[in-house]
Amino acid sequence: MGSYEHRASVDLAADRLFDLLSDRENLPRYFPVMSELDPAGGDRVHVEAELGGRHVEAEAWLRVDRERRMLSWGTPGEDDYHGELAVNDQGAGRSEIVVTLHTERAGGPDIQRSLEETVAVLTHRATAEADTAAAEKGDDWF
Repeated sequence: MGSYEHRASVDLAADRLFDLLSDRENLPRYFPVMSELDPAGGDRVHVEAELGGRHVEAEAWLRVDRERRMLSWGTPGEDDYHGELAVNDQGAGRSEIVVTLHTERAGGPDIQRSLEETVAVLTHRATAEADTAAAEKGDDWF
C-alpha cells in the first residue's frame, strides 16, 4: 500500500478553514478533480471525478470529525483508496492543512504530485473565498 502526505500553511483561522472544507456542498469547489458529490444517506456519498483523463463515478464514505477538525473518506474496491484531511491551529489566524492518502494503486510520483496540486488549489480557493466574504461584509480582511 502506498501512503502519501502533503502539508501547507494557510492564512485562515483553523475553525474557519475547517468550516469551509467540511461543508459537503463546498467540496467540489475545493477539490479540482471532483465534479460532483451527492449525499446518499448517513456518511455515504456518490462522487464523480475526472481522474487521469477519465470520468469516474463511485460510492464512497465521508466522515466529519469537528472536534478533531478532520475529514476522512474512502471508496471500497481493489485500490483500497482512503484518506484524511486535518486542519491544525497554528495561532494568530493561521492554520496548517495535512492531507494523507492511502492507496494500492500504482503511480507514486504522479499521486504525490496530484496531491500537492490539490492541496495548493484548495488552500488558495479557501483563502480567496474567505477574503471575498470578509470584503463583502466590510470586515477588515487585508
